[in-house]
Amino acid sequence: MELEEVYRRDLNLLVALRVLIEESSVSRAAMRLSLSQSAMSRILGRLREMLDDPLFIREGQNLLPTEKAIETDKLFSEPLEQLCRLLSPIKFEPISCEKKFIVATTDYSMQTILPYALPRIYKEAPNVSFEFIPLQQHKLAEQLAYGGADLAICRPDKTSDILHSEILGKVGVLCLLSKQHELATKELTIEDYLSFPHAQIAISEGVRTLIDRALADKPRPRVVLSAYHLETALAIVDSTPLIINVPADLAYLVAKRYDLVVKELPFIMPFNYSMIWHPRCEHSAAQDWLRNVFKEEFSRLIAQRVTDIGIE
Repeated sequence: MELEEVYRRDLNLLVALRVLIEESSVSRAAMRLSLSQSAMSRILGRLREMLDDPLFIREGQNLLPTEKAIETDKLFSEPLEQLCRLLSPIKFEPISCEKKFIVATTDYSMQTILPYALPRIYKEAPNVSFEFIPLQQHKLAEQLAYGGADLAICRPDKTSDILHSEILGKVGVLCLLSKQHELATKELTIEDYLSFPHAQIAISEGVRTLIDRALADKPRPRVVLSAYHLETALAIVDSTPLIINVPADLAYLVAKRYDLVVKELPFIMPFNYSMIWHPRCEHSAAQDWLRNVFKEEFSRLIAQRVTDIGIE
């Protein structure tokens, strides 16, 4: 039978069949379903017509189901139980969740936010899995709607009114320099910032836009390297006098790992980092739990940042 034909059938009749079998009485079944006895009798008539079988044989005060009725109820039993579970309110339990989450993200969140959040996530929900995909800022709405991504972690997106978002917190911007850079021991001035070559990497795509706005009346810095991964720029930072612009948390993490110098920008430019999701994920208990974990762990990251390195 085709799906369209199933749609035209009244499947509520099969629920009524289950009640009739359990009650063995039209009047008791009617009472249980809050129907009149005559209405229940009409339902039994429609059941007999749909299934082309008497379905019940009267014996005294009770109705005995036919083989057809018993066989039909048995076949419908598992789908009915699944339907009951589907329609029943379910409290989300992370420990039993086996969902795969797809998160579109930047190098910044991969190296800062996620290392904070993942240990807690896997402790609370050991059976979940993740796929992290590169963020496509200019196609974010499509990526969340059709590209399979459940969540994006990035700068707020203003390209689509349909997307939902929540701010995680403010991110500062700092510069990374090699210790051999001639500016390594100097205070970074706007003139110095503009006169030395820059590396532009994917993590700073959103940052670059903000920098361009802050320097709207100044010459553009010379970009000598454009790459997606931060490591590409770090590979030549000792041999080329690069200035690399990165979010503050990542700047300190990378500086410690690669023995680099961190400099403040010669202009102030904090910006928000957000979680962004499509309305299709708004009412998912699993997605809501994941977003809450990310928000709480990012708050911890900010608190540690303020305590350890004084960045607000």
